[in-house]
Amino acid sequence: MNLEEIIKDTIIQNQAPIGFDEFMQLALYYPKLGYYRSGSEKFGEKGDFITAPETSDLFGFCLAKQCAEVLKLEDDILEFGAGSGVLAAQILFELGRLNKLPKHYYILELSAELRYRQQQTISSVLPELLGRVVWLDELPKGFCGVVIANEVLDAMPAKRIIQQKKHFYELGVGLSQTGFDWQIKNIKLSENDYALPSLMSEGYTTEINQQANAWINALHDAVDNALILLIDYGMHRDEYFHPQRNDGTLRCYHHHKASDNPFINIGEQDITTSVNFSDIADQASSSGFNIIGYATQAMFLLSLGIDEYLLNETDENKRITLAQQVKQLILPSAMGESFKVLALNTTQQVKLTGFKEQDLTHKL
Repeated sequence: MNLEEIIKDTIIQNQAPIGFDEFMQLALYYPKLGYYRSGSEKFGEKGDFITAPETSDLFGFCLAKQCAEVLKLEDDILEFGAGSGVLAAQILFELGRLNKLPKHYYILELSAELRYRQQQTISSVLPELLGRVVWLDELPKGFCGVVIANEVLDAMPAKRIIQQKKHFYELGVGLSQTGFDWQIKNIKLSENDYALPSLMSEGYTTEINQQANAWINALHDAVDNALILLIDYGMHRDEYFHPQRNDGTLRCYHHHKASDNPFINIGEQDITTSVNFSDIADQASSSGFNIIGYATQAMFLLSLGIDEYLLNETDENKRITLAQQVKQLILPSAMGESFKVLALNTTQQVKLTGFKEQDLTHKL
């Protein structure tokens, strides 16, 4: 049975449309067949999208500088969903140069295929540090150090909701004669149960992500003394629920082409929604975290001296290449402003270099 048939069977057994979050869970994470559980190439030029670490080593080097600022002797690093392993290699390499290597570099990765790729990446460039890298199946207990989640929240299954007759309803996935389609679940959503936007125009559609909130809560329970760095494309609540953003933030990526149709290329395309960083910050505060910084990716990287790496490069050809990479990371038309960095911690308020040039916490 292929993945499409499995999802159809799930809807038939449910005898009603399933939530989009359930559809997204099956499409992305079904064992061996879901997008993130299959053996297809996902990252880089040969995959479906390019992440910041694949764009330039300087992304990881800057993150390493931020880690080095807070890492203590016995501290560890924990990275969620490490993709191809490129970011882990970048951070370990730079921390080695800074003489601030963590005791362990944990990677929480559920995909066996991605674990293998991560091992291959790290062993090919840093074989001497592979012994520090430990793969996990679940959150550790009593973690101390730095937690990194780069493009993790956007891949967490979200609910889609639609406004009709001054109420919000969940937009489910049902079956039609031609395949899957959107069907409204006829239950009014309550503001007591969900962080809903204000009343918008008829048919206004957007997303809410309870799984991301639950993940933040579980993360707080897992750490004792930690800095959390969340890097993702998203925005604060007023921008997320802007009246003109009337079709939400759902996007699908297949061979570097974007669409808003999750019902094609099932299991072969990425499905994402942008991050509502205000919701994440509210949940983090409720769970017991401190909010210690929020900035665009561009200003975070500039605060950490990404331009200094350029100035220190003596080879002219390499400097030209690095300059092109830096533009991709910091220009507003590329990743610079659409990606944000949110920093949390569990102890006292601290000032991080990454937010020296900009801190937009007041906008959350």
